[in-house]
Amino acid sequence: MRVRFAPSPTGHLHVGNARTALFNWLLARGQGGTFVLRLEDTDEARSTVASADGILEDLRWLGLDWDEGPDTGGAFGPYRQTERLTVYRTQAERLRASGQAYYCFCTPADLDAAREAALRESRTPQYAGTCRGLDPATAQARVDAGEAAAIRFRVPDEAAVTFTDLVRGPITTDIAMIGDFVLLRQSGLPAYNFAVVVDDVAMAISLVVRGEDHVPNTPRQCLLYRALGVDPPQFAHLSLVLGPDHAPLSKRHGASSVGDFRARGILPEALRNYLALLGWSPGHDEEIVPLDELARRFRVEDVTRSAGVFDPDKLAWMNRHYLKEADPGRLAGLLEPHLVAAGHLAAGSGAAPAVQTFLRTCVPLIAGTVDQLADAPERLRPVFEAPRPAAVVEHLASEAAEAAEAGRAVVIAFAQELSARPRLTRESFREAAQQVRQRTGQKGRALFHPIRLALTGADSGPELDLLVPAIEAGADVPRDLGLPPIVGCRERAAICAAAILGV
Repeated sequence: MRVRFAPSPTGHLHVGNARTALFNWLLARGQGGTFVLRLEDTDEARSTVASADGILEDLRWLGLDWDEGPDTGGAFGPYRQTERLTVYRTQAERLRASGQAYYCFCTPADLDAAREAALRESRTPQYAGTCRGLDPATAQARVDAGEAAAIRFRVPDEAAVTFTDLVRGPITTDIAMIGDFVLLRQSGLPAYNFAVVVDDVAMAISLVVRGEDHVPNTPRQCLLYRALGVDPPQFAHLSLVLGPDHAPLSKRHGASSVGDFRARGILPEALRNYLALLGWSPGHDEEIVPLDELARRFRVEDVTRSAGVFDPDKLAWMNRHYLKEADPGRLAGLLEPHLVAAGHLAAGSGAAPAVQTFLRTCVPLIAGTVDQLADAPERLRPVFEAPRPAAVVEHLASEAAEAAEAGRAVVIAFAQELSARPRLTRESFREAAQQVRQRTGQKGRALFHPIRLALTGADSGPELDLLVPAIEAGADVPRDLGLPPIVGCRERAAICAAAILGV
């Protein structure tokens, strides 16, 4: 089995195209095949090197490698269409010499006028065959004289074209719906349908898995395979990925490219797992499936014909799972750019050991509790922002008299307990809280609510025995390492206690 993913580098890698790449990769890896990456970059106006580099980087980030491609080489290269122009010209001339194609001298203006006329008359726009009957010798003389010409395929006179789609079953197209189409433009660049067939033949592609938007192209391509003397590969056309409103997924739905999700802090394993289940099921109602197991089970014949509706909530649930399971050191590194973007950390400061230690203490606060790492700065806000003492005093005063008095006593006792202690760990915080309980007689919410107020100024938030170590680790980071000053627990409690006592 030889499969390929052939993106056009005209923009970012859309998640629908990423799913196509993933399905091809799963087929190759699960069935001992070869995965080919080819860049279809002949769109001069829109193709860019930056887009090509970005697509390759996004595929690598997703964990998809390729056996042959523009950067790895291979026996069937080159793997960029702009490096294969001689191949297309040779094959187009071969078809023209055999009478299966012909020179076309119609100008773009002529073709545009014919198209507009067809639309006005409610006819399907189709080439009228203006140059089809030209004498080949006369046409060659015009070309030799310097007249610009395209090379156009001569559609055979037969009833229909039929191919069997592994997802959709047999598909038949009336040949009358297919006008003679361009192989080589006047510029010398190949048309899409011609280039893709020449490449797939040359690269021995045995199965083409791509989006359903290519179904209308396939009859033309089947004719070209036959004209080149080879059998077409198998085809499998995947339904489009739709947004929650059942319109094609796009920017107006929020994130739509791999880069968007990557920037938001979706883990590659989460996006990969989610995309694999978009239109296909591994069976047994499983949803968290390792990549190697996905490859072992995946069969393109099992892909549904129904459109895949992108569910952001399900992706968020899956990402929370993978965040919870991820290595803390890895998450600490992934967390850094989000804290930089929020202004909590200077760019490049994460390499310092003290900052690394601090970031690792933040990981338990976010792993499994945020949908994406972009939400982490808000979750970690109590680490970076000390409470306003006046607000804490006001908050305690707003409670019932007995509760207010008990709360003030807890904060004062907590400040006294911390004054003689070094920076708190998870364990020593629990010990300190136990000492405050014994001194004040308060427990449960009556104990921990005032402590939370003294440390964060909020009624609720992350678990205190996870929050406290992060605050303390941040307070110990030297100020020249790019982390804004973080007030430690001892200092927060002392300031609040002083405000309560009026000193």
